[in-house]
Amino acid sequence: MRTATIKHRGLRDLITNRYLYMLAVPAILFSIVFAYLPMIGIVIAFQDFNPIMGIWRSEWIGLQNFKFFFQGQDWIIITTNTVLFNVLFIITGTTLALTLAIMLTELGKNMGVRVIQSVMILPNFISWPIVGLFSVAFFTADTGIINQLLANMGWDEIQFYTEAKWWPLILVLFNLWKTAGFGAIVYMAAIVGIDKEMYEAARIDGASRFQSIFRITLPMLRSTITMLFLLSLGNIFGGNLDMIYSLVGDNSFLTNRTDTIDTYVFRSLRTTGSFGMTQAIALFQSLVGFLLVISANKLAGKIDKDSALF
Repeated sequence: MRTATIKHRGLRDLITNRYLYMLAVPAILFSIVFAYLPMIGIVIAFQDFNPIMGIWRSEWIGLQNFKFFFQGQDWIIITTNTVLFNVLFIITGTTLALTLAIMLTELGKNMGVRVIQSVMILPNFISWPIVGLFSVAFFTADTGIINQLLANMGWDEIQFYTEAKWWPLILVLFNLWKTAGFGAIVYMAAIVGIDKEMYEAARIDGASRFQSIFRITLPMLRSTITMLFLLSLGNIFGGNLDMIYSLVGDNSFLTNRTDTIDTYVFRSLRTTGSFGMTQAIALFQSLVGFLLVISANKLAGKIDKDSALF
């Protein structure tokens, strides 16, 4: 059968580009096996799950796991902390990454800029447990570097591991240190793709560097910023378990200000052993994140069609 005689557009494209689609088969199979098949485990959220009985024979209890979670006050605290941290991470991370990208681009191509680029992406490859070990050297009450500096200046020491008020700021700073450099590289790649003739025309018209940045660079980066924001929004209900648990651990003094959905689920699974309740919390987290991405993408598509992911 000739391709031209096939009326269905999708089938015709599949046959025409069959070799390209074959290249995607391993990725599709990987996604099915490791991303979609495990979703069968969602049913655990509605069961009194017993590992010995398995998914198919455990007792079905409906929404009891959800009621147990939402009847208390913990869900308000951890949900608020989760959203607050991720909003702060997105806003501060995007701002700093954009600032670094524009600054380095304006400095041009030289050895100093290349060295700075290499140094600022290095934290992205350091694991959070290693960062957590380093943080102890900074924040320990008696021997910590920060408290030693405060003591030398005649100021009172700060009990970082018993005073929770400092940790929202500490977590934001650590997140910036680890992620802003890599984000700046992404924005720099987008800036390089902007037509240089636009900048030359702006200079001829008498525009300053700051005017070129605000009138050309930032507007041309709008689609990239929106796309990265939408991708980040999907994780706004993600609790950054690796970062927070590596830095804070099970410190009960800091729980009210640092506990997020992921850390709560992880701790509950270790202490209560209730697979059903922890799965119910994780399902709540995933559904809200999914709805946020869909809603934000639809809103972005209405404002600017080129900014929507799908």
